Amino acid sequence: MRAIRTKWMSGFLAVIFMTSVLSMQGCSTLRPRNAVPIDFSGEVAIKGMPDIRFDIDNPNPIVMQKSLIDSFEEEGENDYPANALGIKIYPALAVSAGGPKGAYGAGFLKGWSEEGSRPHFKIITGVSSGALIALATFLGKDYDEQLEEFFTTMSTKDIMKQNNLFSILFGEAFMSPAPLVKKISGIVDEKLVAKVAEQHRRGRRLFIGTVNLDAQKFVVWDMGALACKGSPDSLDLFRKILLASSSMPMMFPPTYFKVSAASGELYDEMHVDGGAMRQVFYIDQLTKNMERAVKVSGVDLSKFRPKLYILSTGYMTPNRQRVKNNLVSIGKRSLETLQAEAYIGDIYRLYAFSQRRGWDFNLAYIPFDFKPNPKEFFDPKEMQRLFKCGYDDAVNGYHWHKTPPGYAAEDEN
Repeated sequence: MRAIRTKWMSGFLAVIFMTSVLSMQGCSTLRPRNAVPIDFSGEVAIKGMPDIRFDIDNPNPIVMQKSLIDSFEEEGENDYPANALGIKIYPALAVSAGGPKGAYGAGFLKGWSEEGSRPHFKIITGVSSGALIALATFLGKDYDEQLEEFFTTMSTKDIMKQNNLFSILFGEAFMSPAPLVKKISGIVDEKLVAKVAEQHRRGRRLFIGTVNLDAQKFVVWDMGALACKGSPDSLDLFRKILLASSSMPMMFPPTYFKVSAASGELYDEMHVDGGAMRQVFYIDQLTKNMERAVKVSGVDLSKFRPKLYILSTGYMTPNRQRVKNNLVSIGKRSLETLQAEAYIGDIYRLYAFSQRRGWDFNLAYIPFDFKPNPKEFFDPKEMQRLFKCGYDDAVNGYHWHKTPPGYAAEDEN
């Protein structure tokens, strides 16, 4: 076993060395890209679909804010009844990245359903593995079983397969996502996309995040708007977005999207896992400057109040481990550490925004005393433990955290 590990490490280091040398020499067998020019000053969009996505830091106010305003008019009269003060409470859910730790979120949602207080969410967002959880949650409690099967029966080989040395040296990633592509294709069919469109027309919204690696921008996709297109390309694009949101850089190859400029020129964008920039997100930037737009439409924002739920499938506190003194272990541990800090930063940002707006903030995460012990990246036994942990937390009535971990006011409840 030790000899095998040593041989694998030697091969890995050789790959890194050769890749660096070939990159410096400009050698590559990859197809040439027609990326958006660096000095391009216009806008690009998916051809024929200018209204299905936006840059989270610079959203198109005309298109995307209109989608939110329309959602108020499209909802049923009794979908979100007003409280005694005449204010409608809109529950919203943000599901974080987490990879195999998404099993906690899947279990939590099933337990929440059985406990009986799971809301009918107005808006749901998801990134990375959280994108798949967000999709199932958007479609309703009938998809809890499918979500459980996905996160408790798969292993690493069901998600990825090792590329050969040549593909690693001259390709885009260490692993092939072919098994994951097959799984997504099996889950996302025309019937499912039609159900997403139906919910969108009822005033609900589903947003999935990816990262445009060329532009270093976090892109939010309006999956319901896409589903409503009903074009032959809609299903394929729907699947590609879910794949892109889960495409861990270097581990998986990027996903490419064809985009067109106003002039008709076609380019391609390189997108990777949304978790590369945001571990969890909400459409806070989109709602910042809506007051003027809603006044024109006759919508009274004072009568609406979001209730934000964040389901984090990451660890919120340091998790002590004995790190082996080799390149792979050190690199993996360093990435996990960066990811953990990113979780905290994203949650604090959403908390600050909620506080300024007077929103009800609610946070759930893997408990501090849960100690992971995976034997592989996607370990079915470990994921079953996580699923049960999430299920037990929710079915017994979860005590939602009203502040982020470490915040001084955490002990107020």
